[in-house]
Amino acid sequence: MSNITYFTEEGLRKLQEQLHLLKTVERPGISRQIAEARDKGDLSENAEYDAAKDAQGLLELKISKLEDLVANSRLIDESKIDTSKVSVLCKVRIRNMNNKQEMSYILVAESEADLKSGKISVGSPIGKGLLGKKVGEFADITTPAGMLKFEVLEIGLANVPL
Repeated sequence: MSNITYFTEEGLRKLQEQLHLLKTVERPGISRQIAEARDKGDLSENAEYDAAKDAQGLLELKISKLEDLVANSRLIDESKIDTSKVSVLCKVRIRNMNNKQEMSYILVAESEADLKSGKISVGSPIGKGLLGKKVGEFADITTPAGMLKFEVLEIGLANVPL
């Protein structure tokens, strides 16, 4: 059974570009390494050949996983996002009730997560805990740092400032 993953247009484009790079640049490069190692003679004691074959296997596995991810991806139509509750591609402003600190995050697919740019995965503990919450509701979330309580202050679209 395949898992459907939701992406922004930018996220899906980056994934497709990465797949294209692996197929058109990395794959031919490893094939050349294998050919060069094969030309050096006895393959039974050729460490370069073994290393290149191992690298080829890892690359093909990575390509296969990315192809599966792209095949099972769906674009999110931002015009149809319900901002009455936290969902994928929503920007949410929350308050940590322990230290009263406020922060904003955009909830995205696992492969688009980037904490430095304020994008957290819907599969992360905080992402999971916030999904479905409405403004004014509280979320008790178990994190590696312990139990945290957050209040949802505001929900909006990812590309619109809160």
